[in-house]
Amino acid sequence: MSKTLKITLKKSMIGRPEKHRRVLRSMGLKKPNKTVVLNDTVTVRGMIRKVSHMLEVEEDVGETE
Repeated sequence: MSKTLKITLKKSMIGRPEKHRRVLRSMGLKKPNKTVVLNDTVTVRGMIRKVSHMLEVEEDVGETE
């Protein structure tokens, strides 16, 4: 079992710096209220920290293959 994070984009990317947009797109978030499940890694945590004011994050323990 590996730990996963459920990440939801809560605010629009309109008017945000290009760096923030690139981070969100690399996480697979393109539209508000879109949710993705990603593995809990140091890289993903860093991306979340960069745009935390736009996200809602839930920790979840689930199986990934």
